[in-house]
Amino acid sequence: MRKYLPIFLACLISSFLSVFLFSRFFSANRVVWSSEAGDVRYTGLVDKLFNTRTTRHFMSSAPTNFIDAAEIATPAVVNIRAIVQSGAGLWGGNVSGSSGSGVILSPDGFIVTNHHVIDRSSDIKVTLSDKREYKASLVGSDPSTDIALLKIEASELPFVMFGNSDSLRVGEWVLAVGNPFNLESTVTAGIISAKGRNINILGGGASIESFIQTDAAVNPGNSGGALVNTEGELIGINTAIITESGSYEGYSFAVPSNLVQKIIGDLREFGVVQRAFLGVAIEDVDNDRARELGLPKTEGVFVTRVNAEGGAAEAGLHDGDVILGINEVRLKSTPELQEMVGRYRPGQQLTVEYWRQGKTYKTRVTLKDSRNSTAVVRVEGDELKDEIGIEIRDLNKEEQKTLRMPGAMVTSVKRESIVYQTHMQPGFLITRVNGNRVNNASETIDAIRRAYNSVVIDGYYDGEPDLYSYRFKKRE
Repeated sequence: MRKYLPIFLACLISSFLSVFLFSRFFSANRVVWSSEAGDVRYTGLVDKLFNTRTTRHFMSSAPTNFIDAAEIATPAVVNIRAIVQSGAGLWGGNVSGSSGSGVILSPDGFIVTNHHVIDRSSDIKVTLSDKREYKASLVGSDPSTDIALLKIEASELPFVMFGNSDSLRVGEWVLAVGNPFNLESTVTAGIISAKGRNINILGGGASIESFIQTDAAVNPGNSGGALVNTEGELIGINTAIITESGSYEGYSFAVPSNLVQKIIGDLREFGVVQRAFLGVAIEDVDNDRARELGLPKTEGVFVTRVNAEGGAAEAGLHDGDVILGINEVRLKSTPELQEMVGRYRPGQQLTVEYWRQGKTYKTRVTLKDSRNSTAVVRVEGDELKDEIGIEIRDLNKEEQKTLRMPGAMVTSVKRESIVYQTHMQPGFLITRVNGNRVNNASETIDAIRRAYNSVVIDGYYDGEPDLYSYRFKKRE
């Protein structure tokens, strides 16, 4: 026993010496601070020997799965097939088709999709996730935002609820849900890469491009599908990808849900979009301009021109002002401003914060339409007078009761016009255009205009049980 005692003492002394030397020269002190919210975080390790700090952060954990969100969204995403006639149509023309996706918004069959999915189509078919097929009617379409609203005659359908696209944050998880080529629903996951993106695909000076950019995989056939958050709420309509190969390469873009809500609300209520304008020409603020104007930050939208009779001019805005925010929401780019204004109708007011000569001001702007009017735009019925020679209107309440069918009433036929040659008479109730049911004047006008050349109009005369059909070509 005694012979082991020196060894034990030597080991003990060595241990104490090692602990002392490590604590004296190599130990790292943890610096802890408490945030204003009361949570405690480790902010770093201070190394005494090298006098350096290694930053550490607690990263928020990613969701372990997206099952709940997918189960909510997938039943409400449908496949859309649109038939497009070209050439001479029914008299030997070419027939082609396009395919995309759509999202059910209500249990009674309203469906949102992209305008480019159904553009110029003569027949639209919708296939639900459970394989049921329906013929869809077009309620209305808006090329400036690439949004269209369809309606199928069904009930108790699964649908998705709208989420708030303004609350999205870069880095947030999202799901892209589509129903391409009748492959049933496809679900991909990604994150929000950016907001307010303009990729110049819609064309036209009145287009609104303020896309949500994600890295969720979106391929052809997914256009019109749903972009949802992890709660299964609709926060965008998938619209486009940037690609060299024609397939997904990492960039996909969606129309924000807050803008979609406004567009489909207008289409459902009026048949056309009630588009509002500030009455200014604008461009982004760069670093040089911010320095020149004395802006504290490189942000806002520079006003290059104010329309004389527009809402901005009446509110006191001038050329050279910088619009910093709308309704207390700060702006960084022209797409953000266009999206914000695009959510309102003519006649509504906005609070505009702007920068002028080193000071910040606020004013109230009454929005107007492209004609500098605050009136609500409705279908007047004479939109087809110059094209094919007829004027139409919606049915009044008495006619709806007696006729017991939806449609549009022909009020006049212009002499020597295209339709006049068919012997159609005023008082004719239009119920179908190229086989598609129409419920009102707005749908009738849109269906005739979307027909490439050949048009077949079916309907009835009051008091006569026989179905009448009139065929004509819009262009010779």
